[in-house]
Amino acid sequence: MSTTPTAPPRPSAADIKRLLSAAFIGTALEWYDYFLYGTAAALVFNKLFFPSLDPTTATIASFVTFAVGFAARPIGAAVFGHIGDRYGRKAALIITVVLMGASTGCIGLLPDYDAIGVWAPVLLAALRFLQGISVGGEWSGAMLLTLEHTPKEKHGSYSSIPQLGSPVGTLLSSGAFALVGMLPDDAFYSWGWRIPFLAAFGLLGFALYLRLRIEESPVFRAMHADAEREGPRPAPLIEAFRRTWGRMLIGVATAFLGIGGFFLLTTYVISYGTEQLGVDKSVMINATLLAAVAEIAVIVIAGRLADRVGPWKVCAAGGVASVLVAFPTFWLIDTRHTGLVLLGVALGVAVISIPYAAIGAVITGMFPDTVRYSAVAMSYNLAGVLGGLVPLAAAWLTGLADGASWGVALLLILIAACTATGSYVAGPPLHRRLGPDHPEHPEHPEHPATVKATA
Repeated sequence: MSTTPTAPPRPSAADIKRLLSAAFIGTALEWYDYFLYGTAAALVFNKLFFPSLDPTTATIASFVTFAVGFAARPIGAAVFGHIGDRYGRKAALIITVVLMGASTGCIGLLPDYDAIGVWAPVLLAALRFLQGISVGGEWSGAMLLTLEHTPKEKHGSYSSIPQLGSPVGTLLSSGAFALVGMLPDDAFYSWGWRIPFLAAFGLLGFALYLRLRIEESPVFRAMHADAEREGPRPAPLIEAFRRTWGRMLIGVATAFLGIGGFFLLTTYVISYGTEQLGVDKSVMINATLLAAVAEIAVIVIAGRLADRVGPWKVCAAGGVASVLVAFPTFWLIDTRHTGLVLLGVALGVAVISIPYAAIGAVITGMFPDTVRYSAVAMSYNLAGVLGGLVPLAAAWLTGLADGASWGVALLLILIAACTATGSYVAGPPLHRRLGPDHPEHPEHPEHPATVKATA
């Protein structure tokens, strides 16, 4: 059965360029908001919102609030998946950016524990929950708008464009903290850390302007026209679970390294370097900045490679490569030498970015249009739930290992193996099971190899 209700018109090159620019910039600003919390969880929240706990317990408590955002992501996936499949991808993305900007800005206004007691961490967790709701619909919407506007033979490289929002968001958020981190500690912990969060209010206006200018997906417009003729369809999320639950599990495994591995090598490593190794916080923040630059280059290269060899092959190869560099990454960080710490973090993040570049093309290609937003959002954000627990699990493993990094390296290997396996299963095994009527099957007329051969 074909997964396209009605063949949509192909947009012009100018339309594609405008869409890619808006998707990238809007996603970068959204991830800036979200990643701010991860950096603050490692450096600030443990001290200001959990001051009565010992340092290790306070760090774990801080990462628990960090994980709350990931627990909320499937709820956001359900809500925005329904909106995106029923009312449009654009409508969902406008709501997500408003919710993210408002909740992030409000974190910068929160009183600390000394001012309002237990309500401080409660309100912090509540705002983190709203961030998670927003992100639950953000990535899938931006990815679908990109791929549903663009020719299939270029989905490998085009799917990497929204992914660039992650390292750019990291650069913006880590750069903001690097600047305020130059303040004396008293000023940093009293008011300096709030400035990057308050900046979200201003960025919200810019992001909203970009989202309002995005054209609705031509695939959704065609799907909506069919629905008006044929009558209402079943609830998209229920239909997605009924028809594609196995593919959703494959999507979870495929996306796991890009989320869990990233937060292990950024959010957790900042805490590990400062708390366990005694490395200055500026060194660890600068390491994430260097890693983000490396990630940008890798995403661009891996995305273009995916057009040539296929997205699932790039994802699987990146998972295997991440297994191989897990221990060397932490050996470099454990030296405490500034140059080697920077190299270790950059190496780890660069390699896990190989599969991250193409996961959008792999995951979206597995699902039919009518439930695609719901299925993609739920797959990616169930992986996000697991990913949000990774810094907490890493902190626990480090405690068991008396501060050594071998347990965390094994955790990274496990995560990378999940993605390598999921990516392979999303390739030939799934293509064989779905048969030649599925667009990802090599014999389907819309498959990139067929398109190139007949061009």
